[in-house]
Amino acid sequence: MSTTAVSTSPNSPTPAADQVFAFADLEIGAAAAEQWPHADVDLGDHVPSVTGYVRRITVDGRALYAKYSLLGVSLVSLLRGACGPWPQVREAQREYVLRPDALIEREAAQLRFLLDAGHPRVCPVAGVRRGVLFTERVGGASLARLLLERPAQSAGLLAGVFGQLRDLHHPPAVGRLGPAGVIGERSIAGTFRRKFNGLSGPVYVQRLGADRCVADDREEVVAVLRQVVVRLHRLRARLLPQSPRRVLAYGDLKPEHVLYPDGTDQPPVFIDPGLLLAGTAVDAAKLISRTVLTLAASRPGPETGKHLVHGLGVFAGTRMDGLSVKARRAWLRELLALWLMDSVNILTTYLSAPAELPLPALGDALVGRAVDLCRMVDRISTDLAAGGDTSAMWDGALGHAQAVAA
Repeated sequence: MSTTAVSTSPNSPTPAADQVFAFADLEIGAAAAEQWPHADVDLGDHVPSVTGYVRRITVDGRALYAKYSLLGVSLVSLLRGACGPWPQVREAQREYVLRPDALIEREAAQLRFLLDAGHPRVCPVAGVRRGVLFTERVGGASLARLLLERPAQSAGLLAGVFGQLRDLHHPPAVGRLGPAGVIGERSIAGTFRRKFNGLSGPVYVQRLGADRCVADDREEVVAVLRQVVVRLHRLRARLLPQSPRRVLAYGDLKPEHVLYPDGTDQPPVFIDPGLLLAGTAVDAAKLISRTVLTLAASRPGPETGKHLVHGLGVFAGTRMDGLSVKARRAWLRELLALWLMDSVNILTTYLSAPAELPLPALGDALVGRAVDLCRMVDRISTDLAAGGDTSAMWDGALGHAQAVAA
């Protein structure tokens, strides 16, 4: 049987989405009943995600999110059979949720750490039971929406968000969280190495888009990404510092994870942290990567794209204030390599998702733009590999990003 097949047979190499989702719903319901034994609990809509299983839930009219992680792996990996058949996964999950280092336990600990620190603002934890994390729902416009609606203000918006992380980016914060509390598996370079290393990497690339792309698009996507992955492996070894200045990075710094419930004149609220020990370029790289992907998905046109990409350039330039010329060049090359690896990581996750897994709207849109995105990454990585003037290379990268938005 193909590893992409869907079956409810106990001997199937892949769990089926309906099995996984039904199990997660039962666990969320049981966890809510334990947390609030006398409350009126109503399970709401499933929130599409390729990582954990998320549902809206109301408890006595209180609006919450319930998040459940199976074995700490993405839903894509789980449904592709990375953890074995469903009975094996279900049995392993019963033990996994009891571990103090389970992913949900670390996410809850990180939110509490940030709540105690008071900066940046994060969504409150409502409870943790049976491997389920309950968090308060946060309203307001997201950074992603504001960037598209106010592209001329993008530099200020990005700088304001990054400024909220100032305390995290100072070395003393590392000691306050402790090494056991980090989520190192969210590392950009680590994720890239895990996805594309060894014999499994080329096989993974060869299967990309099997359930998502039309034949002609898929052929080009696979061919381009095969070359890009090899190139990025070489760039990773050459450009990423072996012993970076280690600070706490927010990790999952995405425009859709930053919300403004009190308006843009008040500090935003961050959701879904993935705090990890990393170099100082990691948060900037992920924010730039995901902003460009937001542009690619929404295709707002040349004028919006021009303003927003200019804002990205100003934002990156400000991050380099005070660095020597040599340090600026090294930081910018590292930033480009991390940006490209992150974009490849997320795009390939969406492309490898089985058809039965609902994608978020962003994921659906990016699959539809996969050819254009692969060409962008190919051109930028080719320039980066060739060396040359760093400023010209950076300007070229922003030009390619702007073209994807048009």
